[in-house]
Amino acid sequence: MPKNYLAFICQACGAAHGRWQGRCEACGGWNTLAEEAGDAARMPGSRRAQGRMFALEPLAGSSRDAPRLGSGIGELDRVTGGGFVPGSVLLLGGDPGIGKSTLLIQAAAALARRGERAVYISGEEAVAQVRLRAERLGLQQAPVKLAAETAVDDILATLSHGAPPRLVVIDSIQTMWTSAVEAAPGTVTQVRGAAQALIRFAKKSGATIILVGHVTKDGQIAGPRVVEHMVDAVLSFEGEGSHQFRILRAVKNRFGPTDEIGVFEMTGAGLREVANPSALFLSERDLGMPGTAVFAGMEGTRPLLVEIQALVAPTALGTPRRAVVGWDPSRLSMVLAVLEAHCALRLSGHDVYLNVAGGLRIAEPAADLAAAAALVSSFARAPLPADAVYFGEVSLSGAVRPVAQTAARLKEAAKLGFARAVVPEAARGEIPPGALHVAQVGKLGDLVAEIAAAGRRAAA
Repeated sequence: MPKNYLAFICQACGAAHGRWQGRCEACGGWNTLAEEAGDAARMPGSRRAQGRMFALEPLAGSSRDAPRLGSGIGELDRVTGGGFVPGSVLLLGGDPGIGKSTLLIQAAAALARRGERAVYISGEEAVAQVRLRAERLGLQQAPVKLAAETAVDDILATLSHGAPPRLVVIDSIQTMWTSAVEAAPGTVTQVRGAAQALIRFAKKSGATIILVGHVTKDGQIAGPRVVEHMVDAVLSFEGEGSHQFRILRAVKNRFGPTDEIGVFEMTGAGLREVANPSALFLSERDLGMPGTAVFAGMEGTRPLLVEIQALVAPTALGTPRRAVVGWDPSRLSMVLAVLEAHCALRLSGHDVYLNVAGGLRIAEPAADLAAAAALVSSFARAPLPADAVYFGEVSLSGAVRPVAQTAARLKEAAKLGFARAVVPEAARGEIPPGALHVAQVGKLGDLVAEIAAAGRRAAA
């Protein structure tokens, strides 16, 4: 047994230091070191036990796809890559009250009703509180096993007794503690030690374990980042309190894609799957109003249509305001600079506001053309056609570059009743015949001139 010693552990990255100092040398964080008990094996220069030999395997060999365990929730299975892989560990993060516990209790109930053993361990709520939530969701008859416990050693001893469970939910990992680590619950050392013990149990028993993680103010999962490297998948549950939509996104996935999303709607009876999110995001459009454009985007393999709203208004301030919700602020600054430099739009004396409707967050550069169209429409007071979609990447030279999966975007737009699309000129070979009327744009200035001409005709 290694001898314990007192170390100063960084609460941001988990690095160990022999003495206290104001700044962590590993991650650069200030005032993040806390005194905790560690073991001598972690100290540099300490003597370690002699290791044992193990067999090495050749690179060539038979392989097969990992078996999947369907959760019974289609949107959750889409994000995980087709279902849970036995023996995998997933980390689910999200803001408080976003619906993490609701989603997981629904998944556990769906598995339990199919005859699988599902266990829900809550470290934050009592069993009675979990039962109240299940009763509100209409899941009180599902044979899910419940417990309110925070000691990882007791949890693993209980799970090891009898048939191994197929799904274990730990809510949350920040409340768990293990006697193998002498530190307070919630510290970096305890979170890392508890996660390591649970991961070992999952690999040995074949159970799928989902760890719920709290997030910090900037949206990062609280605790050491090493936990995200230890688990097999990291899922992020996103949304805003003012919208009923919730987005489940895969940040990391060893057994599937990392760019898939699942869309849910928060209702009084829990989370409801949204099979056609494009129709839902466009259900409350402001038709005929300037400053709105429909963007045909891609989230993984799923085409998604969403409305982009822009407002350009004169300002009396010396420095105009730039506010954006749901899009990268740096890309908004780039699009505004291109409009000023290559399209002769004087926006330096105007406040600019940009919003992605429905609370969705867009990351792909293909939204440049739709954002630019919405900005020009608001500036010229010229409504865009209600049956048109826009997508394309804008370069610093003002050229409109092609983006991937043009055919899938146009097919989704045609399915929802759109008749026109404005696409990059270089995407000519990827346009399917007869889908809808396609207008090809090579320069952003051409689109700006067309919208401005439409605004003059409407004013006349």
